[in-house]
Amino acid sequence: MPKRNDLEQKALHYVVNTGFNGVLQSDLWRELDASSREGSRVAIKLEEKGLVRREKELREGRWTYRLFPKRLPASIETIVDCPCLMCPDSGRCDPTTAISPKDCCRLTDWISGLGKEADPVALGDGVIAQDMDQR
Repeated sequence: MPKRNDLEQKALHYVVNTGFNGVLQSDLWRELDASSREGSRVAIKLEEKGLVRREKELREGRWTYRLFPKRLPASIETIVDCPCLMCPDSGRCDPTTAISPKDCCRLTDWISGLGKEADPVALGDGVIAQDMDQR
């Protein structure tokens, strides 16, 4: 029988890799080659630590839980549209100078737009296309 911490780490890794779809608790313990009792304890432990969210679900006439990661790993896709990456003033931009991120309209607009679109990658493509159309 693997140590509980090892099992927790494997379980968390598996749940995080399922992303927004989550995984059924019953599928998780099968994947980890653990008993349902061990799987339930690990899932509860991860929930208590604030690492996963458990939602009750009726599946094939039986109640189980679907586990969702509370945090997903960061990816380059989250900042690919940041205007700072292509800004001509990036070398002179500093919070203590006249050119500052505190007063940058492009950065403020980008931050304000985060979360408004369902697909951030599509948002970036659209912004580039709009910039090209305006030239």
